[in-house]
Amino acid sequence: MKIVVWQTAFLGDLILTTPLIKSLKNLYPESRIHLISKPFGKDVFKRNPYLDELIVFDKKKDSTISLIKRLRREDYDIAISPHRSHRASYVLFLSGIKKRIGFDRAGFSFLYTDKVPHRFDGIHEIERNLLLLTKLERYDKSRIDSLPELFLSEEEDRFFERFGLEDKKYITVAPGSKWETKRWTEEGFSELIDELVKMGESIVIIGGEEDVQVSKRIMDRLIHKSNVIDLTGSTSLRESFSVVKHSKLLISNDSAPVHIAVSFNTPVVDIYGPTVRDFGFYPYRNGVIVEAEGVECRPCGLHGHKKCPIGSFECMKKIKSDDVLEAVRKFL
Repeated sequence: MKIVVWQTAFLGDLILTTPLIKSLKNLYPESRIHLISKPFGKDVFKRNPYLDELIVFDKKKDSTISLIKRLRREDYDIAISPHRSHRASYVLFLSGIKKRIGFDRAGFSFLYTDKVPHRFDGIHEIERNLLLLTKLERYDKSRIDSLPELFLSEEEDRFFERFGLEDKKYITVAPGSKWETKRWTEEGFSELIDELVKMGESIVIIGGEEDVQVSKRIMDRLIHKSNVIDLTGSTSLRESFSVVKHSKLLISNDSAPVHIAVSFNTPVVDIYGPTVRDFGFYPYRNGVIVEAEGVECRPCGLHGHKKCPIGSFECMKKIKSDDVLEAVRKFL
């Protein structure tokens, strides 16, 4: 039995696919399971014992025709796509895979042999993805595992120690996001960090290279910098996993670091602006959401936007540092 899963969405979406891969292996332990993902899939699924092969596909660089030819050679029995793109639907169809499972709201969903309803009604993305498995002959609810997992080597696990950090003795803050409107205000983050430092907490700021300037502006605003380390743009993705895993708490926008923390059962304070809980990307366990009440324009989109559509950015500006601090105190 050979099964291929298609998930070429964002980093957080891929992390939330790990329970699907594990559950597939539980249902078909003798099977070969392959996954099609963006390049960062190599970091997310490194050392994952449930995946047999990763197929990297970058739509900006790689040939779709070449991918179809490769999938045809592999001769898969089943294809499953949590990703709702037109490309996923037609590539899996043209690959000649007999059983193709996807969502009814996917682009070109008529090309799937089996479809599952997709709704933004509060169900978590993990559970929504796992519903795809109900179309399998061997589906057995008792063999389904819904917790996301990331696997580190012993050396990777200890990366956080390079900065003099002690296990569960610091708070990690992730102020970035691919979508600008999903970022809480820099003023809010700086005020919150100052308050936490005054309370005796040590702070570590993380993010990718695209977040460097955001973190720098937050650092420039700080009054108390002695117990703050800015690692933004200085760690690999795998190294950031270690930092999040060993922190006592993560404070983040509605973005991938939330799901990294959940994978290690690190408590999360998740800040929501243009997005809402009903989309299903909230912390799956051990988390608290902070959001502005009474903002009628929420939600304005599934992913947020580069700029606020009405120019007010009210959904984030209404959230004050005291609001986030109140949520943080629940874990301290």
